[in-house]
Parts: sequence; structure tokens; C-alpha cells
Amino acid sequence: MGFRSADDAQGFSKFVPVTEPVAGVGTKWQRAIKRTLDLLGAGGLLVFTLPLVLLASLLVWLQDGQNPLFCQKRIGRGGRRFKVFKLRTMVPDAQSKLLDLLDTYPSFREEWTATQKLAQDPRITALGWFLRRSSIDELPQLLNVLRGEMSLVGPRPIVQSEIERYGRAYPTYCSVMPGLTGAWQVHGRSDTSYAERVAIDVAYANRWSVKGDIGILLRTIPAVFLRRGAH
Repeated sequence: MGFRSADDAQGFSKFVPVTEPVAGVGTKWQRAIKRTLDLLGAGGLLVFTLPLVLLASLLVWLQDGQNPLFCQKRIGRGGRRFKVFKLRTMVPDAQSKLLDLLDTYPSFREEWTATQKLAQDPRITALGWFLRRSSIDELPQLLNVLRGEMSLVGPRPIVQSEIERYGRAYPTYCSVMPGLTGAWQVHGRSDTSYAERVAIDVAYANRWSVKGDIGILLRTIPAVFLRRGAH
């Protein structure tokens, strides 16, 4: 089930469900090639990085004795909901702590309203900062790729509250599979505004190609090592 804006004049602030499916981009063969690359790439990367993920999971557990895996409902292709997997980088009960921060500090509330992120988020642990800066926390999403919920390349999967920010671009977002990496990551990630992120996602969906995906994957490597825009 997808969503469509019901209030064009007010910045598309209200969304109502629609029943017609959102068509995927690319030909049948292009999508088959993309899926094959996803399976081969995610499978190989998972085997290669499994010891690192296990070590990182152990370290997360040792810091507070809580579950090292973080699961959150996100929105995928066609508006379908799925659970995205990450290594936990925040303190336990981070959501309630976020609400307290937004109520207590107006500067945090303004930043969160504008970007849905906090550049200096006090909820992130010391280990969590390292996992985020190195993108190790994203590696469990290789399982999402193998399950067919994500692709290696695509827009980052959004949460329900972010739909409003996409406005009329939301169906375009839903026309492609969300990705482990994407054009937004190689264009500066958190150093870009949310409006720029939406524009980048729309451009990717409208111009998608297998060759373009391979180019993004190659550009992701230096982006990760240089830690561009990683918060």
C-alpha cells in the first residue's frame, strides 16, 4: 500500500492510502540483473564481514548487557513495511530519551525538525560513534538485501514520519528498492539537507541503471573510508 498527498497547497502534510500499486523502474531484465548482483554481492560481503559483525555485536553487548541488534520498521518498495537490521549504537531506551531531549532543549528540537538527525546526539555511545563513522553498524542490512527487502544500492529506507518530507516525490521513492548505500551517501550523507536528500533520491529513481549502481558501489568505498558526512 502506498500513500499520496491529500494537501498540495500545504506542503503535502497529509497522506491518505491508495490502493493502486507503485510500478517499479527499469525493465524486467534490468531488475533481474540488479537482483542477481544483490544476491551475489550481499552473500559474498556477509561471509567476508561476518567475523567483524560478530566481534562488534559482542562489544555492544559487553558495554551494557543489552541486545546488540536494533530493529526498526521502515518503508520499502511499493510502500511495504519491513524491519531493518542494524547494530545498536545508542543507549537502551533511546526513543524515550529523544523525547526528553526534544522537550528540554529547543536547539535539539529545531535540528531534529529540520533534519530528523542530531549531529551531536548524546544518546550515541562511544562505541556507537565508531560503528557509525565506519558504517559497520549497517552491515546487518546485508540480511535485508538477501531477504529481498533492500538492494545494495538505492535510497535509504525511511520511517513513517519521513513520508511527509517527500511530498509528491513519495511515489517515486516507492518505485525503487531502498538500498544499503546510494547516491545520497556518496554525495555527502548527513552533510546534505533533507530537501537535497529527497532530490537526490528522485534523480536516482528516474535515472536508475545497472551501470549507475555499479558506479555508486565503487564510489561508496572511498566515501566510507573518508567518513564523509557520517554522523
